[in-house]
Amino acid sequence: MSLLDTIDNFYERLVAEAVEATRQPGDEDDFLIDVMCVALNRLPPRYYRHTIDMKFYLADPEMEEMKEKVRRRVIDAREFVRNHKRE
Repeated sequence: MSLLDTIDNFYERLVAEAVEATRQPGDEDDFLIDVMCVALNRLPPRYYRHTIDMKFYLADPEMEEMKEKVRRRVIDAREFVRNHKRE
């Protein structure tokens, strides 16, 4: 086990949920993976070791703010990837 296997970025889960929530008919996995990458690169990292750590220390208003920020970044990332898609 690597030390890197012991930490995660909390935004990864939120972005994955937002991408699924905004999935549209015809979205291919490659497109959605690119959307996730672009959205994650536009968000600050929030690393944690245990999920309970984030849930315990994160206030409800802060969580809602994070989810809204993620939703906006995913929408922007969808547009960015669509506009920069190679044919």
